[in-house]
Amino acid sequence: MADQHPVIQLQRVTKTYRTGTVHVEALRGIDLVVERGEFVAIMGASGSGKSTLMNIIGCLDTPSSGQFLLDGIDVRTLDESHIARVRNRRIGFVFQSFNLIPRTPAIVNVEMPLAYAGVRRRERRQLANAALAAVALVDRADHLPTELSGGQQQRVALARALVTSPALILADEPTGNLDSGSTAEVMELFTRLNREGRTLVLITHEADVAAGASRIVRLRDGLVVSDKPSMPQSLTEPAVVP
Repeated sequence: MADQHPVIQLQRVTKTYRTGTVHVEALRGIDLVVERGEFVAIMGASGSGKSTLMNIIGCLDTPSSGQFLLDGIDVRTLDESHIARVRNRRIGFVFQSFNLIPRTPAIVNVEMPLAYAGVRRRERRQLANAALAAVALVDRADHLPTELSGGQQQRVALARALVTSPALILADEPTGNLDSGSTAEVMELFTRLNREGRTLVLITHEADVAAGASRIVRLRDGLVVSDKPSMPQSLTEPAVVP
């Protein structure tokens, strides 16, 4: 059964980009395990490899070498159509820019992954309402993105990520476009979802945001240089970066 496996297992994962005669080693042998129910933040400066790692974990790119298992599935064994289904059903994505469809009500935005999966309209609506309830936004179901605050738009995006009951919520700089109040609101929601058993991986460059996770993995030059429990602190306090 899938729940016997870690959600993420990477063993000696490398990624090399080639342009003509130029080779760039973005990842140089990553070992990483994320167990079911963990809340992990991945940090690193620009060029550290965190975006490449996010793309591999999100099945948006493939390793040059090494093994990546998502929820017990070796992604290398899947063809493009299967990978697309894995992305749609096993991973819930949350992005910095929200990626909501303009002029489309919140509830229809939340339904989108289910529509792509061929779920019938009545069931889609029920599941989307439940996902909006999970982020306390049922009363905004019929509002357009432009009628919502930044924090509310990110909560709609999170509801969309939750609607398929994925094995993993993968959030890429989810607070990057939010003010401090909305950031605290979204992080409190992430924490609550994690306490309810959700597995979350958060990509961020903000130390105070990463402190909301239970574990912080730091990358430098394509390598894991630190992997340890976080030191929780208030989002209103200045961060101290070691």
